[in-house]
This record gives sequence, structure tokens and C-alpha cells, in this order.
Amino acid sequence: QVQMVESGGGLVQAGGSLRLSCAASGSIRSINTMGWYRQGPEKQRELVARIGSGGARNYVDSVKGRFTISRDDARKTVHLQMDSLKPEDTAVYYCNILALTYGSSGYQAYWGQGTQVTVSS
Repeated sequence: QVQMVESGGGLVQAGGSLRLSCAASGSIRSINTMGWYRQGPEKQRELVARIGSGGARNYVDSVKGRFTISRDDARKTVHLQMDSLKPEDTAVYYCNILALTYGSSGYQAYWGQGTQVTVSS
């Protein structure tokens, strides 16, 4: 059993910042990749940022230079620092981890409940 709790979403003006956090808990043995996805209104869900177990980071082109993903393995937490926010960043953001649990034989994906980010113009 893995639980993912997201926090940090909200309403912000264009140009502002938000910091999303997602804490995983449960029978987790290890975590490989951690990432953030988002789905805006009438849009497909997309990968925003991902960080590997070794710290390698990947971002969708539209957020490069503005967003920073980081992880705290001791707390099983992934963060997304979002700066210079734009209205087009408005979406529900979902965290995702690829984790190995004590009750599984391989890595599986787990999702947070989603947190709303709204950027006003």
C-alpha cells in the first residue's frame, strides 16, 4: 500500500511562484523516478518534470528555466518549484513515483490525488 499526499497548489498571479510537494508513505522499499504531470482544461495530460534516482532531471520544453524538480529521499518527497508562472500553466498537477514496495516484485507507478494550480493574468 502506497499513499501519495500532494500540497502547495493554489491561486497565483502571472509571474508569481508556487512550490508543490508530494510525500509518499507506506510499504516502500525504494523509489526510482519521481515526477509531476499536469492536465489543463480540455487538454491532454502531459509530463512536466521528472527526476531519476541519481538526480538527473527532465522537463517539458515549456517549463524549462522556470520550474525546478527536486527530491528528498529521506522523506520520500518530491517538490516542484514553479517560478515565473504563466496562465497556460493552469492545470491540475499530479505527482507520480515509480516505487518498489515490500509487497511487490517490481517497480510500479503510484499517483497523487492532484492539486489545482491556477494562474491569473
